[in-house]
Amino acid sequence: MSRWRIERLGRKGDGIAIGDQGRALAALVLPGEEIEGEAVDGRIAAPRILTPSPDRVRPPCAHYRACGGCSLMHASEGFAAAWKRQVVMAALAAQGVEAPEPVLHVSPLRSRRRAVLSGRRTKKGALLGFHARASDVIVDLGECHILHPAITAALPLLRRIVVAGASRSAEIGMTVIHGPAGLDVAVRGGKPMDPALFQTLAALADEGDLARLDWDGQSITRRPPLLPMGRAQVVPPPGAFLQATPEGEAALLAEVRAALAGASRIADLFAGIGTFALPLSAEAEVHAVEGLAAPLEALDSAWRATPGLRRVTTEVRDLARRPLLRDELARHDAIVIDPPRAGAAAQMTEIAASGVPKLASVSCDPVTFSGDARILADAGYRITHLAVVDQFRFSPHVEIVAALTLR
Repeated sequence: MSRWRIERLGRKGDGIAIGDQGRALAALVLPGEEIEGEAVDGRIAAPRILTPSPDRVRPPCAHYRACGGCSLMHASEGFAAAWKRQVVMAALAAQGVEAPEPVLHVSPLRSRRRAVLSGRRTKKGALLGFHARASDVIVDLGECHILHPAITAALPLLRRIVVAGASRSAEIGMTVIHGPAGLDVAVRGGKPMDPALFQTLAALADEGDLARLDWDGQSITRRPPLLPMGRAQVVPPPGAFLQATPEGEAALLAEVRAALAGASRIADLFAGIGTFALPLSAEAEVHAVEGLAAPLEALDSAWRATPGLRRVTTEVRDLARRPLLRDELARHDAIVIDPPRAGAAAQMTEIAASGVPKLASVSCDPVTFSGDARILADAGYRITHLAVVDQFRFSPHVEIVAALTLR
C-alpha cells in the first residue's frame, strides 16, 4: 500500500497528495496529513489516514462518507474559513489583481432553503437525496445538517411523490424551496401527467401543505409561494434560482448596497428574479437585464404590486452573446453584476470601457471572478472592499462580492 503526504487542498476541496507514484487527488483529507492508499486514474478514492491533522474533526452527519452534498465536514470551522478566504485571494493573485483581505459571512447550519434533490423509484419505495461522490448513485437522506428543517421534515412526503410519479427506469430532479408560504417543489423528468396522476399529486400536495407542486411545467398551486425581496414579494418561476440561504442573500445585498451607496441609476446585470434590483429600487432607478423571460416577468410583477419603489425597467437579453454596450452602460452611475459560473468576460470588457464609476461584482467562482477582475483592473478599476459569503457549508463553494471604483 502506497504512502502519501497531503500538500494542500485544490480549489474543489480534494487533497493534492505527494508520494512515490507522483501526485494524485485524495478525498476527505487535510493538508499535512499522512495517508495510505492506491491511486487509480490519478485518484485515491478511499485514503486511510495515518497521521491526522489537528484541524480534523468528527463529521456529525451519518451520510458524510458516502454523500456528495458535503466534502469539508471533516475540517474545523477555523480551517474552512481560512481556506475559503485563501482560495479567493490565490485566484486574484494569479491574475495579478490587488485586493484587501476579505471579510467572511458564514450562514448557520440547517439554513439552506433551496436544494436540488435526485429521486428514483425502487421495488420497496424510493430513494431521495444527493448523489454519492463521483457517482450516479443516490444517497437516501435520513438527516441533513445543511438543509432547512422544513425540507428535512418533508423528505418522507417527497419520497411518496417520487413513488407516485417516477418511472423505474429514470431518475427525476426535484428542486425544493422553503419560503414563508411553505415548500415550493418543482419536479422534472417525471411520468406524463394524466387525470389519475394529477389527483394523486394534488392529494399529496394537500397532505404536505405544499404551497406549490410543479410537475414538468404543470403547476398544482394551493397558494402563491411568495418570497420577500426588499419590500416586494416575488412569485418565482418553478425551480427558480435564488441565493441558497436567507442569511447569505442578506449578506450579499448588504455588501452590494454599500458598494453602490449614493447611486441613482443602477444597471443590474444577470438580474434573475430581482434579488438586488427590487431592494435597490427603494433608493434608485434600476434597469434589470436577464437572459430568461420568466424571472424578469416575476420581478416586474412584484415591482408593479409594491407601492413606493422607484422605476424598474426590464430587458430580456443574452449578456454572454450580446452584452450591454459601453454607451448603454454609461447612462447609469453604478452597476451590479452577478454572472453564472462561467463568468462574463464579454460584458466586463464593455463595463471596463463605460466609465461607470461604481461596480459591485458578485460571483460564485473564484477563477472566473478573478479573470473578470483583471479586465476591470486593466481599465483602472480597483477593488476597495472584498467579501466572501459562505452559504454552502462543508463544501468548497463560495460566493464573492467585490466593490470596485474607477481610479
